[in-house]
Amino acid sequence: MSEGKNGLVRFLQEFSIPLIAGVFVALGFANLAPETYAYYFGAAHGDHPHVWLPFGHATVFGHHLTLHFLINDIFMVFFFGIAAKEITEATLPGGSLNPIRKAINPLFATIGGVLGPVGAYFLFLQVAWSGGMFAEGLEYGTVARGWGIPTATDIALAWLVARAVFGAGHPAIDFLLLLAVADDAIGLGIIAVFYGDPENPARPVFLLLVLAGMVVAYVLRRRDVQSWIPYVLFGGALSWSGLILAHLHPALALVFIVPFLPPPRRDTGLFMAQDEVDRMGEPLARDLAVDHSPLHEFEHQLKLFVDFGLFFFALGNAGVELASMGPLTWIVLGALVVGKTVGITAFGWAATKIGFPLPNRVGMRQLVMAAFVAALGLTVALFVAGAAFTDATLQGEAKMGALFSGGVAFVALLLGNLLRVRDDGSRSEDRSEAATRAPSA
Repeated sequence: MSEGKNGLVRFLQEFSIPLIAGVFVALGFANLAPETYAYYFGAAHGDHPHVWLPFGHATVFGHHLTLHFLINDIFMVFFFGIAAKEITEATLPGGSLNPIRKAINPLFATIGGVLGPVGAYFLFLQVAWSGGMFAEGLEYGTVARGWGIPTATDIALAWLVARAVFGAGHPAIDFLLLLAVADDAIGLGIIAVFYGDPENPARPVFLLLVLAGMVVAYVLRRRDVQSWIPYVLFGGALSWSGLILAHLHPALALVFIVPFLPPPRRDTGLFMAQDEVDRMGEPLARDLAVDHSPLHEFEHQLKLFVDFGLFFFALGNAGVELASMGPLTWIVLGALVVGKTVGITAFGWAATKIGFPLPNRVGMRQLVMAAFVAALGLTVALFVAGAAFTDATLQGEAKMGALFSGGVAFVALLLGNLLRVRDDGSRSEDRSEAATRAPSA
C-alpha cells in the first residue's frame, strides 16, 4: 500500500499534475464565479483589500495577509529557491555548467532565448499599437512593461515534454534543461530589477538587509552548519525582509541564500531525488563519513511541498475569464513561440560557427525542436504577468497568453513525430554503439 501511494505521489509530481489541475480549476472558478474568485484570490490594493482570512486585516510591512500574498510573496520563495538550487548544483563537477566550455553553446542559445522573445514582444506590440488594437487612453509604456513575461521557460513542463518528444536519455533534454535553468536565472534578475512594486519607488538602502542575510549564510557555511534550516530561517528571513522593504519582489529571497548551502561533491542531476549517499547506500556512506548535503536536503525535503503547492499557485494566478483575450494575449503567445524558437535556434547555430558545437546527437532539427519546447512559459510567465501589470484587463490578457503557451506541449509532440527527432536520436545511438563494438568484435 505504501509503495502504491508513493508511486502515485511520484507520478503526480513527475507529470506536474498539481500545477495543471490548478490551472483548470482556476479557469473554471474564474469563469463560473468571477466575483467570488476575485474576493478570495485578488491582490489587496487601493480601497479594496481582498481580505477574508481571520488575520487578514493584519499587515506585514504594509501588505495585507491575503491568500494572494501568502501564495505569491511567501510560497513562491521556496519555488524560486529550488530553481536556485538547480542552478547552483549545475556549477559543481559533473554539472551542466562545469566545465564552462561544454555549456557555452546552450548558454549562447539562452541569450537568444531571452533576446528573441523580448524583440518579438516589441515587434508584435508595435504592429498591434500601429493598428489601433488597444483601447484609447492606454499608454504605450504601460503595455511595454510586459516585455519580461516571455523570457523564461517552465523548467518542469519543458523537461516533461522533452522526454516525450526526444525519448528518455537523449542529450537534447539536458541541453534544453540547462537552457531553461539559465534563462530562468536571467528571468529572476529581470523580476528583481524591473518588476518591483509599481506604486512605490524602490528603496535600495534596504538591500543591505539582503546583504546581511548573505553574510549570515556565509558565516553558517564557514562554521560547517550541516542543516539547511538555519540558512533559510535566519539568512532567508533577512533577505525576504530586505526585498519587501526595498519594494522589490520578496519571492526571490532565497535566490541570494541557497548558493551558500554546502553542496554535494558532484552534481546529482536535475530533479534527482537521490544524492551520493543514496547511491552508495547508508552503511557505506557512514563508513566513509559521507553525509547528505544541506543543498540536496533542501530540495529533497521541500520538493513535495513545492510541487503540490503549485496547485494553489495556479489556482491563485491562472484564474482569468475567457473573455479576457485581447491583443496582449497574442503578443505574449507570439513572443514566446516565435521569439524562443527563432532566438534559441539562431544563437545556438551561431555558437557552432564560432567553435562551440552542439552536444552529440543534437543536430539542427533537434535544436529547433528544443527551441520550440522552450516556449512553454507557463509558471514563470504567469508570475511575471502578475508583477508587470496592475491593470486587471492587461493582466488578464497577458496571463491568457501565458496559459495558451501550454498548447506548445501538444504541438511539440506532433512536430517531434514529423521531424523524427526521436528516431534520429535512436539511430545515432545505435550507430555509435555499433562503432564502439566493432573493434572488439
